[in-house]
Amino acid sequence: MILLTTLYPWTKAFHVISMVAWMAGMFYLPRLFVYHCEMQRGSAESERFKIMEHRLLKQIINPAMIATWSFGLLLVLTPGVIDWTAGWWWVKFTAVLLMAGFHGAMSKWKRLFMEDRNTRSHRYYRFANEVPTLLLLIIVIMVIVRP
Repeated sequence: MILLTTLYPWTKAFHVISMVAWMAGMFYLPRLFVYHCEMQRGSAESERFKIMEHRLLKQIINPAMIATWSFGLLLVLTPGVIDWTAGWWWVKFTAVLLMAGFHGAMSKWKRLFMEDRNTRSHRYYRFANEVPTLLLLIIVIMVIVRP
């Protein structure tokens, strides 16, 4: 436990860095889905979007989410970091769980695009594109302001 306390600033820094990478992908992937909807199935452009979506998810978003959760769990285990009675912590944790759930939904949507089985419109993905922003607002306000 002494080690976690000593490494706290580094753990927090890497948690924020990995969270920024995760969020960058979470903002961009739904936008790719918006554009992908406008492509004809089987076209060269559609196939290019499939590659972009797959690489973004597997090479950036998934590893960044794993790192964010790993460093976040280390922070939670660091003595004195979390006041388990504080309401902000539970709101933040709930928003992070919702973000992870949205991540899972995007993985499913990517799979549907890969199989040429997407049935949703570009408008659906335009709306979905706002979800990570709203969740991020909640998370950051809970951590910084701690209302």
